Amino acid sequence: MEQAGHITWEITGSTGILSLGPPPDNLLHEPEFIPLQALREWTATPGLKGIVIHGQGKHFSAGADIRSLFGLLASGEDLEARIHAGKALLDHLESLDIPLVAAVQGICFGGGLEIALACHIRIGADNALFAFPEAGHGMLPGLGGTVRAAGTIGPSAALNMILNADMINAEEALAIGLIDRVVPRKELRQSSLSLMEKMTRDRPLPVIRAIVRALRNAGQLTHEEAMHEETKLFCSLAREEAERRKRGES
Repeated sequence: MEQAGHITWEITGSTGILSLGPPPDNLLHEPEFIPLQALREWTATPGLKGIVIHGQGKHFSAGADIRSLFGLLASGEDLEARIHAGKALLDHLESLDIPLVAAVQGICFGGGLEIALACHIRIGADNALFAFPEAGHGMLPGLGGTVRAAGTIGPSAALNMILNADMINAEEALAIGLIDRVVPRKELRQSSLSLMEKMTRDRPLPVIRAIVRALRNAGQLTHEEAMHEETKLFCSLAREEAERRKRGES
């Protein structure tokens, strides 16, 4: 197991496990809650096929430490630069060509929810609670939460959730599409790891990367561009598979 600040990293099989801390609330004491270089090194592990992100202890993350945030302003820090550094972490995760699963139990507020939204799949324990409380503090989500929430649950539901700063439970989150499934809290970790294993176990890494890249293209490129890139990815995999069969590999 490796550690950077309050965040730990370990590998189980071909799955990386990123654990948010420090417990009990796993507050993010600054926007760049992991050194970007450490995150890049961890996610560049050879043979890595997927990542599960969860919180240490009973909660996923209560989000930003408001006192630390205002402390940065009081000390004369360039807050805009620090926020951009935090966004770079989530952008890096979102840019990976492997699946990311957020395993959410307990509190998932603010910056914690922004981390979860950077993942492809979100699994909620039956005790999970979700909220964007920033409007109640005179702010808004600052690590890409407005953009990712609008893209995930739609602008109307995102506006309602962010501006009202209401807390919703796992069943409500499932109903609006904020999470993808609900499981008993005792089964959360194993369910998340089992899902990742099922998706990746018998899939070569080039196939996983191509599929994730094609799906990301669908959301970022024009229809014509995404279709063109899909064709390129398909042909590249087909050539590799033909060569493998020619060599007589099973």
